Amino acid sequence: MARWLDRLQPSRTPVMFTLSFLVGLGTGLGAVFFIRLIEWVTHLLYAVLPGMLPDLGRGWYIVGPVLGALVAGPIIAYVAHEAKGHGVPEVMEAIALRGGRIRPVVVVAKVGASAACIGSGGSAGREGPIVQVGAALGSTIGQWLRFSESRIRNLVACGAAAGIAATFNAPIAGVLFALEIILGELSLEDLASVIFSAVTAATVSWAFLGERPAFSVPSYVLAGPWEIIAYFGLGLIAALVGVAFIKTLYAMEDLFDNWRFPDALKPAAGAVIMGVVGFGYPYLLRGSVPTEQLSLNARDLLAGMPQIYGSGYPSIQAALLGEVSVWLLVTLLVLKLVATILTLGSGNSGGVFAPSLFMGAMTGGAFGWLLHSLVPQWISGPGAYATVGMAAVFAAAARAPLTAVMIVFEMTDDYRILLPLLASVVVSMVLAEHLHHESIYTLKLARRGIHLFRGRDVDIMSTVRVEEVMDRKPVTVSPDLPVQALPGLFLQTNSHGFPVVDEKGELWGIVSITDYRNALRPDGSIPPDLKVRDIATRDVVVAYPDEPVRAVLQRMAPRDLSRVPVVARDNPRKLLGLVRRNEIVRAYDLGMVRRGFALGHLPGMPKGTAEAQFPIPPDAPIVGKTLAELHIPEAFLIIHIHRDGESIVPHGDTVLQAGDVVTLLARDGDVEALNRFWQQLISASPPQAERQAEEKPAKG
Repeated sequence: MARWLDRLQPSRTPVMFTLSFLVGLGTGLGAVFFIRLIEWVTHLLYAVLPGMLPDLGRGWYIVGPVLGALVAGPIIAYVAHEAKGHGVPEVMEAIALRGGRIRPVVVVAKVGASAACIGSGGSAGREGPIVQVGAALGSTIGQWLRFSESRIRNLVACGAAAGIAATFNAPIAGVLFALEIILGELSLEDLASVIFSAVTAATVSWAFLGERPAFSVPSYVLAGPWEIIAYFGLGLIAALVGVAFIKTLYAMEDLFDNWRFPDALKPAAGAVIMGVVGFGYPYLLRGSVPTEQLSLNARDLLAGMPQIYGSGYPSIQAALLGEVSVWLLVTLLVLKLVATILTLGSGNSGGVFAPSLFMGAMTGGAFGWLLHSLVPQWISGPGAYATVGMAAVFAAAARAPLTAVMIVFEMTDDYRILLPLLASVVVSMVLAEHLHHESIYTLKLARRGIHLFRGRDVDIMSTVRVEEVMDRKPVTVSPDLPVQALPGLFLQTNSHGFPVVDEKGELWGIVSITDYRNALRPDGSIPPDLKVRDIATRDVVVAYPDEPVRAVLQRMAPRDLSRVPVVARDNPRKLLGLVRRNEIVRAYDLGMVRRGFALGHLPGMPKGTAEAQFPIPPDAPIVGKTLAELHIPEAFLIIHIHRDGESIVPHGDTVLQAGDVVTLLARDGDVEALNRFWQQLISASPPQAERQAEEKPAKG
């Protein structure tokens, strides 16, 4: 096919429209199959098998999730590690760093693992897996046809948009999802194919699953113009819920990642705890839950499924209709959060879209119920707030306001909901961004040293900290040094500027060759009594050791600075080092090496250097320490960490764990010194290892 296209060389538009149609068709059919597969797994675990072992009764609510996790865990661990978690960050990474290339096996692994997880009751959404499947389908077609990276990215976006469109029967929201989260930006040339793919997928979903949207929402209107203030308040609460979801999810993920236990069995461990919660909470809420949930009869298991299991769509629907009590709304909000972080944090497979909508509906419903009980004549009802709450919490967690607004608008088909929607979503977005910079999708990448902006990798300089490249022992001068002595220092050190340090050793200012030239008389002489303090710059631009080089470069460029002193954050007069332009170049080389390792295709080590890989033993004193705490000497650099099948771009705040495989770089190419330093590092405290490394040249 690729050769045929090369011979014919058809224009771009018909080719991309045809392929976007195929991606939309495949994703739509895949979504239908995936949804049916989830239903089949649920029927098997809570209807067929309980009929064979009826004595377990409600105990199947514990056994079911564990069985599903025992299927999903090995698939994730041994077939495709990308199937772990919610999947969207992996698509974002592929778009930003790999030209949209995704392994085809991810499709099979994600469908199997997610169906086993969600169908057995795991608290996760089906949207994330369908997005990843659609994106992988688009990527596979593009790779098969040997397309350019831009065209492959376009097809990946087509698949992602089709996934959301097929799930919610909301094609516009699908397009916006691809724009806001997957790509970050979209040209008009690519927009048409993404829309066509989303419409195709929604049509396929409509043909097989019906034309109704995911939820039936009554028409709600504002009780009055002043009610908009209440929706502003809902936005504030939704932001807190969204940020809490992000932080607790990744905290639970860290807990399970640090647990020395087989990765294939970790999802089952999380499922046991979630199953106990699902089994027990209906007994604590007697009178607030359906009677089927308290039945011990195995025949009632399907009808009495705990509300927090699976995607939770029936409970969302009930909240939108205002049919859930405030006590149950608050309880389900907390329990859904716990169930979701146990499911996804333990390494199981599923999306975060549906849990965000669930928690948003419960948050908004509870908030509306309380307001309505206080001032019923001024509040339209809990159902309206549950509807808006879905969008507000999702916007806070995913930082996708347009997608959040449009998906609720397409579900309600009522433009009158737009005003409260926009009010809550904007407030929620702004506050969430202030409280937590990364979204639930980008945080996973940021923790690996990959920072995205508009779907692209921000800058390789963001992977290198100032402390890793700064000159820790710069030449300094005193404020009382005669200016006449500067030319000799400039020539001797081959430097064009020096930090000025007073008698206390504190930073006083900075003096450069430009300052010297400005002090020259018309005849080229310097007054004999002129001191450095008379010409030095006191208002100094500084850098901090723990910030990325990119941030320093942004401060240097507008002022055309050649050097910046590095000072302590807690004492801006304590000089720690100096960053010059040659350190910036070295930082770029280091960033290129690290990014090459992260992507799996190292273009080559910097000339004159050497590298080696070392595993960290469980009893090493560096376990649990950050890279900044190691005080690595300038002669060596940690450029890459391999952990549990994932590549990590190291930063100063990266915490080392037992079993990590660390790649060390020796600037001078001395491999023997590199090996000696590593042995010192894992057998001695970091400060002692640093002293030994610094003493090495003296002994030589």
